[in-house]
Amino acid sequence: MPERMLFNAFTMFTPSHHTQGMWAEPDSTQLAYNSPEMWIELAKLCERGMFDTIFFADVLAPYDTYQGSRDAAVYEGMQFPTGDPSVLIPLLAHHTSHLGFTFTQNILQEHPYPFARKMSTLDHLTAGEWRGTS
Repeated sequence: MPERMLFNAFTMFTPSHHTQGMWAEPDSTQLAYNSPEMWIELAKLCERGMFDTIFFADVLAPYDTYQGSRDAAVYEGMQFPTGDPSVLIPLLAHHTSHLGFTFTQNILQEHPYPFARKMSTLDHLTAGEWRGTS
């Protein structure tokens, strides 16, 4: 029997991931990135669509510079500001039944013990429905 293809949604806990400036459009919901309801609705939509996981990319600082400054990236909302997706995942797991979650987080961001503790807590709070990467 052939292996089943996995379907993953790709996003960031930020107003704009790959569509910089679209947050300024009148009908955009991208500025609701800090609203739990927006993320819960996305997770439920992905689950209804039979997605396997939502993947959250993560960065710690403005993603780019222009003419030696981060100002353009900040002004245009180019992957800035960003929230910690590991904090969002238990909320989404609570509102879904079979959707998995993955995220990137560099182990250089945290000391090993708090990082391992966070991963263990995520495992317990989501009944194993997250898949962390580093």
